[in-house]
Amino acid sequence: MARATVVTELGGTQISSLMEVLPGIAQVLRSPVADAIVNLIRAACRVREFDLADADEMLKFAVRRNLMSADESERVLAEARAIVQKRAERALEREKPKKPMAKAVRPKPKAHTHKPAKASNHGKPRPAAKAVKPAKKKK
Repeated sequence: MARATVVTELGGTQISSLMEVLPGIAQVLRSPVADAIVNLIRAACRVREFDLADADEMLKFAVRRNLMSADESERVLAEARAIVQKRAERALEREKPKKPMAKAVRPKPKAHTHKPAKASNHGKPRPAAKAVKPAKKKK
C-alpha cells in the first residue's frame, strides 16, 4: 500500500505556538536573507567580520525580486571579492617579519671638558679654618 503525502500550511498562531514550544526553531526557520541583513549591518559597524556569503545572499535576493540585474549583481560581487582579497594580502604583508634595517649611525656626542674634581678627604676631618684677624683701624 502506498502512502499519500499530505502537505499542510501552518497558520500564524500555529507558528507562534511552535516557536514557543521549541526554543531555537526560530533560527532554523529564519530567512537566509534576514541573516545576511543582520550580518552585513554588524560588519558595517565593525562588530563582526565581513562575509562574502552574506553579500552574495543579499545580491541573489535583489536579483530574485528584480531589484537589479544578474550582470550587475555579478559585477558587485566580483568587486567585493577583489577588495576582500586585497585586504587579506595586506594583512599577510603586515604579519611578515621585516628585514632588519641598517641602524642610522649617530655621531657620538662631544666629550665635555670637566674641571678636575677637588681631592676629597675620604672621611678625614677637614682642617680647621684659619682665624681671620680683625682689620686695623685707620687714624
